[in-house]
Amino acid sequence: MNNDFTFTIKHSLFDENYNPSENTRITTNFANLARGENRQQNLRNTLKMIDNRFNTLAYWDNPKGDRYSVELDIISVEMNIAGSAFPAIEILKTNIIDKKTNERIEGIVGNNFSSYVRDYDFSVLLLEHNKNRAEFTLPENFGVLHGNIFKHFVNSAEYKAQFEKPPVICLSVSNKNAYQQTGNQHPVLGIEYQQHGSSLTERYFGKMGLKVRYFMPKNSVAPLAFFFTGDLLSDYTDLELIGTISTMETFQKIYRPEIYNANSAAGLHYQPNLSHEDHSLTKIVYDREERSRLAIEQGKFTEEHFIKPYKQILEQWSADYAL
Repeated sequence: MNNDFTFTIKHSLFDENYNPSENTRITTNFANLARGENRQQNLRNTLKMIDNRFNTLAYWDNPKGDRYSVELDIISVEMNIAGSAFPAIEILKTNIIDKKTNERIEGIVGNNFSSYVRDYDFSVLLLEHNKNRAEFTLPENFGVLHGNIFKHFVNSAEYKAQFEKPPVICLSVSNKNAYQQTGNQHPVLGIEYQQHGSSLTERYFGKMGLKVRYFMPKNSVAPLAFFFTGDLLSDYTDLELIGTISTMETFQKIYRPEIYNANSAAGLHYQPNLSHEDHSLTKIVYDREERSRLAIEQGKFTEEHFIKPYKQILEQWSADYAL
């Protein structure tokens, strides 16, 4: 049954003229920036922040700090099911422009992972399951369907025809967990941290076949969570890793400034705090409350247009799924 579901991959450029497509989740970081009267300035400032951060990390043979520029492709993935197409996944792919050699270097796909089914799982299914319960629990097989869809996509002929390496998904650390430095340090990824216990996000991404490591790059103030398959430290080049760091750290400074634009850096022991007041704001306009509300709307859209209409097909496929 694995061959019953195929994927259609579409590319569009994320630049200062970007307008979200009708299938893009409007809570997605890059789509959220492209709304309202400040949209073009938001986009221009974001892209400049990404380039500046990249050049700070890729400092060798780069005396003026302007050698590199990052291009971002939006990868929109439709899942073809029973003669219809559903917008399953949207991610960013970095491309690195070396202005000294005029080379265009392939970066990593997977940045800013976005999924309607994840919206459904967290904003509809999980909330309804725990309504009026005294103790928080997870629904049976929580995240299994989503994880199987993701694994099926990454192992699909469509993915392998366009991307040479597996994705790396970079997220914020959980503000509900504490982190401790391990003593390990990577020349690009920086200081490694270890999470105390495991988060719901970590378990959910584990269903996608991904493991996680936490690193705080040089001149960062908080660790980032890197979800990957294989070996994060040896499967990717320094420039590939810098592309992901510069892109995702920029988004996190905008969306979670209390953590990633704090005025003091994480120490040996670190507890992220979204109420932390000693932080700086970027000049980029963002409405976090609207984003949370829209996630529920998108989860209900997924339930109505994907989960309910194809419930039997999806349950049978997921139960039989094997790589």
